[in-house]
Amino acid sequence: MNFITSHPYIVIQRKIEWNEQKYIETQHQLRLFDDRILSSVNEFQLEHVYDVSYRTSFLYLHTNQGVFSYNIKEDPDAFIKAFKELKQ
Repeated sequence: MNFITSHPYIVIQRKIEWNEQKYIETQHQLRLFDDRILSSVNEFQLEHVYDVSYRTSFLYLHTNQGVFSYNIKEDPDAFIKAFKELKQ
């Protein structure tokens, strides 16, 4: 399991305290290895990831378990390029 690259993503949580609605934003890393992709809660074997795509502020992992979306603020071109090179 060799580390290739990573890309930051955010998780937005809605919390209500004392009749006040708050949004809590936490930053995580989507990490690409030569045999898998790891997020803070999921692990995907590379052979089960069919594609990685990007639209506006979301990165999508197309897998055998469905499509997983990750809220991103930075351009993921380097991450997607590294993934596609590994899949070839």
